[in-house]
Amino acid sequence: MTTFGNVMMVSADRWVVAGDKGPFHYMLERFSRHWDRIDVIGTRPEKIVQTTVFGNVHLHHPTTGKLKQAAFIEKTGRALAAERDYTVITSHDYNPFYNGWGSWRVSKATGIPYVAEIHHVPGHPRAANARERLDRVLTKRYVRWARSRAAAFRVVNHVELPELLTSWGVPREQIAVLPSLYMDFEAFTPRADVTPTRTFAIVGRLVANKGMLQVLDALRGVVAKGGEFAKTSLVILGRGPLAETIDAFVKQHGLADNVEHIEWVPDSEALAELYRSSRALICASTSEGGPRVVAEAMACGTPVISTRVGVVPELIDHDRNGLIYDGTTAGLIAAMTRFVSEGGLETRLRATLPGDLAALERDRVIAGLASGLAEIAAKARGSEGPRVP
Repeated sequence: MTTFGNVMMVSADRWVVAGDKGPFHYMLERFSRHWDRIDVIGTRPEKIVQTTVFGNVHLHHPTTGKLKQAAFIEKTGRALAAERDYTVITSHDYNPFYNGWGSWRVSKATGIPYVAEIHHVPGHPRAANARERLDRVLTKRYVRWARSRAAAFRVVNHVELPELLTSWGVPREQIAVLPSLYMDFEAFTPRADVTPTRTFAIVGRLVANKGMLQVLDALRGVVAKGGEFAKTSLVILGRGPLAETIDAFVKQHGLADNVEHIEWVPDSEALAELYRSSRALICASTSEGGPRVVAEAMACGTPVISTRVGVVPELIDHDRNGLIYDGTTAGLIAAMTRFVSEGGLETRLRATLPGDLAALERDRVIAGLASGLAEIAAKARGSEGPRVP
């Protein structure tokens, strides 16, 4: 397998160093095969369990808070670059953009190209609250600042983010579509012997942009119709700052018999079981880079009702292999009501699933990311070859 030298990744992650085997851990497992060495500069963790994983992935985390994060990135990045050459720096950028600021300072001092990664823009296409509206404004300002400094902008979907960034003045040739959504098809696969016991599921961190409260409000509206609708059930998988608000809503509106809340499942296999146990997954997100859960559910043969967010228009053909609603509570109530009451709809949608998801094969996606970053770096360096600090 061809490797592309060394890569420096400036990340928001603080979980791998703590021993958590989440999505970033599994991404690094495969990504590490394409590089001689990976150095991850993350944020302050709750605990440090390990500083090296997979033999060639080295983890660097501060003991100070966010106000000193840009300085930590610059100091750590320059020290690493003094020891060896790096092909590229990747920066996972989001408000308050200390990752991008620190990465640019390392890039400016060493000549290593940096790639600004915009996985999603809070508040786009819709804002869940005032904070997201502010985040969108600040992201626009950062993008306009970075377009003359970053070698490229990495985005993770083919339509939504390229259109937004070009409207903000980024040249199309500076935008690299390198998806982050990949699938473990060994875990996420249909099983004919499983009969769904829940009506709907929603999976994600309990934060505003995931639309959890809208889903609960819509469930209340469906249950209130009575008859067959009164037994409509919802399982929520997730944890986060809105947990108490969600539990209070369920109690206040008498939905305890309709709602099940699970905070965490241990692995991909358990998550796949949850998808398969549900007649449909709901994605009510207002802004997303993925969302990964949509593809995972579809791979398990579970239909999806979703907003038109992120990669959803690339995966769901409305009324053929899923349902797309307009983002309003009324629109979601209509979609949920139709799913429960319209005979044959669920069967017809399931017959199209999982569909052709070959482009989401894990090794293919991660290999494409590695080679894409190497190509960006080569173009940025031109004919000068590697730059040594």
